Amino acid sequence: MAGNDYVKFMTEQVVKYLDQPKDERKKQRQQKKEFKKQQKQPFLYRWFGVIPYAIILLFKRK
Repeated sequence: MAGNDYVKFMTEQVVKYLDQPKDERKKQRQQKKEFKKQQKQPFLYRWFGVIPYAIILLFKRK
């Protein structure tokens, strides 16, 4: 995209966002937060893989 096209695109997005009612914007933000929470994996799994996570689950069962 050329610089001018990008500015046009961003302007359209901002205007579209500002034309929405305030309640609808809040609702969209809340849905986005909930979606991110659902997609988030446990800390150990994200940083170290599945092996440490599996070991901890084994110890929790005992």
